[in-house]
Amino acid sequence: MRIGIITPAPPRSTYGNRITAIRWARILKRLGHSVTISREYEGQRHDLLIALHARRSYSSIQRFNNEHPDSPVIVALTGTDLYRDLRKNQSTLESLEIATRIVALQPKAVEELRTKWRHKTRIIYQSVEPFLRAATRSPPDNSFNVCVVGHLRAVKDPFRTAMAARLLPSSSRIRVLQIGQAMTPAMDRRARAEVRRNDRYRWLGEQSRSRTLQILAQSQVCVVSSRLEGGANVISEAIVASVPILASRIAGNVGILNKDYPGLFAVGNSQALARLMQRAECEPGFLAQLKRRVKKLAPLFDPVREEKAWSDLINELATKKSKKGKNKRRLGQSPKA
Repeated sequence: MRIGIITPAPPRSTYGNRITAIRWARILKRLGHSVTISREYEGQRHDLLIALHARRSYSSIQRFNNEHPDSPVIVALTGTDLYRDLRKNQSTLESLEIATRIVALQPKAVEELRTKWRHKTRIIYQSVEPFLRAATRSPPDNSFNVCVVGHLRAVKDPFRTAMAARLLPSSSRIRVLQIGQAMTPAMDRRARAEVRRNDRYRWLGEQSRSRTLQILAQSQVCVVSSRLEGGANVISEAIVASVPILASRIAGNVGILNKDYPGLFAVGNSQALARLMQRAECEPGFLAQLKRRVKKLAPLFDPVREEKAWSDLINELATKKSKKGKNKRRLGQSPKA
């Protein structure tokens, strides 16, 4: 099939939607399809359109559907689609109405959808290629590294870990390593100010993917403090690296980690996060418990599993389209190409 992937994230950016689009393109090419990635649909010849972000890709979804009403459309839901736009944005609703199939990244996402859309929704976990944990002991300076990975945006609550670190006792060895580009001048100023006032905090800025994975793998804990997520890439990366996770109790995180995961804290609660960070540092049993839970989840993010999920979905759509064409021929109609 000729497959077009639409993502609002610009080329060569390291936004999560662009990284996801690139990974999906690789999977689909391995399955034998030809794939292109664009920011919007402009009349290209596609047999199938995959659109990341129901609201921001709406114009592409609508145009493709108008020009090729018999060709399938897959809409992949982001966190803002699920936990903000579904409640108040008409374009998001219309995109999901048009969609032949809906893809979500974790199972709790289905709870946000209208009942009539649930039957056409498929859960596809974002896989991670296995990579070696580069260090299994404490860093040379005997610090306890806590990493935070993600561009500095308000929705990520990016400085929550730094604020929690300020509450730790002076005896703590915790050091916060934050990776990510400041998305606004205000975020840049705040990150630099935090470096000056907080001896435990290091802002490393944007890093290459290989360097990011290396820092993650060498960390003792990874914190995901987001206020809103559809299914964060860094959670699957930490799980594959066997790095314990402390995460805000939001649907996107709970959908992956499960509601009884012991490393969850209330959104925006610095004190609760500080307590969990201190327990991870000082209680070997607690850290081991988190690690066991993370390792148990690792099979969900096997690349073979994700490739099979996409293969099954594409085959399902091809069968559906074939049946539709046969039905039209029975009625004496010519199926539209």
